[in-house]
Amino acid sequence: MAIQQPSSQARIGIIGGSGLYQMEGLENPREVQLDTPFGPPSDAFILGSLCGERVAFLARHGRGHQLLPGELPFQANIYAMKLLGVEYIISASAVGSLKEHLRPRDIVLPDQFVDRTKARPSTFFGEGLVAHISFDQPICPQLSRLVIEAARSVELPETRIHQGGTYVCIEGPAFSTLAESRLYRSWDMDIIGMTNLQEAKLAREAEIAYVTLALVTDYDCWHPDHSAVSVEMILDNLRKNADNARRIIRAVVEHLHDSPPASASHSALQYALLTRPQDVPIQTRQKLAALLHKYPAYSANTDS
Repeated sequence: MAIQQPSSQARIGIIGGSGLYQMEGLENPREVQLDTPFGPPSDAFILGSLCGERVAFLARHGRGHQLLPGELPFQANIYAMKLLGVEYIISASAVGSLKEHLRPRDIVLPDQFVDRTKARPSTFFGEGLVAHISFDQPICPQLSRLVIEAARSVELPETRIHQGGTYVCIEGPAFSTLAESRLYRSWDMDIIGMTNLQEAKLAREAEIAYVTLALVTDYDCWHPDHSAVSVEMILDNLRKNADNARRIIRAVVEHLHDSPPASASHSALQYALLTRPQDVPIQTRQKLAALLHKYPAYSANTDS
């Protein structure tokens, strides 16, 4: 396998979720097909300039929305971001609300996660190399503060921004049962979705700062006025949310271009790699070359 290292084609990555399949306003866009040691990403990347900054856009579910949450190639998506030299990821995703005050068409910036998925790959490591990242703050606080500032600088009709909250990530693709929805409310969860937990973990392992814009589409089935969550209801709110998400992302990119924050995420592996370098198989070093190139002892060119 060829050794691959970040190529610095884009500093900012954008992951568009349900309803956000393209990023309008990109200058000089071009499509880039990538492959990774973990297979191909969800779709081709669209590279271009936004507010004077190089960005890489990826449609999480594919541009035709062809991938279930459990089918998403999370490892490939984040590894490909690393290959492009991405340092900051802005994610957007549809979520249900578990709190009365978090209304449909509001936007939440969660700062915590609870994982209720079953068997999704959530790490790049293994195969002879052990790493344990710090994950007490799964969303980069510095990047989140910048996103809040940017969001508040944008006019968002009928939309409120909420800072903080816990996102419970479920397997899907079915929505929750009423009992499950009530259970998550009893746990004091704020929003519910199917995708962001794995992205956040893998971005941290890849030393990329990560933040998500959680776009509230419905109240989940706990609410007396929303006893059944329908795709039609969600799609209608998604269409209304998509423009707001684009406005915020554009403002975030502009802020990042002017003053990119330092992030602890950018050195997440510094004290996380536990296996002695001489004991790591060369195949694993090669596979993870894009993640390990900063750490010479683990270089794929080092004799095992």
